[in-house]
Amino acid sequence: MADRDGLFAGDDPFDIARGWLAEAERSEPNDPNAIALATVDADGMPDARMVLLKDIEGQGTDGSFVFYTNYDSAKGRQITATGKAAFVMHWKSLRRQIRVRGHVTRVEGAQADAYYDSRALQSRLGAWASRQSQPLESRAALAAEVAKLGLRYGTRPPRPPFWGGFRVAPVQMEFWADGAFRLHDRFRWNKEASGGWFVERLSP
Repeated sequence: MADRDGLFAGDDPFDIARGWLAEAERSEPNDPNAIALATVDADGMPDARMVLLKDIEGQGTDGSFVFYTNYDSAKGRQITATGKAAFVMHWKSLRRQIRVRGHVTRVEGAQADAYYDSRALQSRLGAWASRQSQPLESRAALAAEVAKLGLRYGTRPPRPPFWGGFRVAPVQMEFWADGAFRLHDRFRWNKEASGGWFVERLSP
């Protein structure tokens, strides 16, 4: 669109997202890559929680967003059941947000192994020790399990088979920037069946 310039300029939404994230990394005090991830359970009841985005892959209509978690967690089970998710990235320091809705597939194999191996040792052991989303007797019990696994695996624990990544391939993205007197700027990108993106300005 003629007035899609400045913050919103460009023909690739993933390049715009990468640019905004890079700015946030210079201004947000904590976790600029945090996203509020939304899923639904078997009854259609929505769920939301914060997770950390670890990669923005690709470009054009082949781009995607990647995060990692326990596949047996509530979000992991819900995503596996539906194959869909949505999330919001919000940066208070920039007064901007990005909304994403899309289809989800797993990230496994060498890519997941490489990310797992890049984590701190205690985080890798914690991935083994935590039965994520399940009741826990006490924090001491969790710490004891981490210690036991440390003796078992040493400094090179393998990636747990129940832990890995999810890749969100958007069918819709929205870029939002705060405007004076709540006259915000919003641009929605919809993936077209024939390929490419259709972009339109939305009312604030």
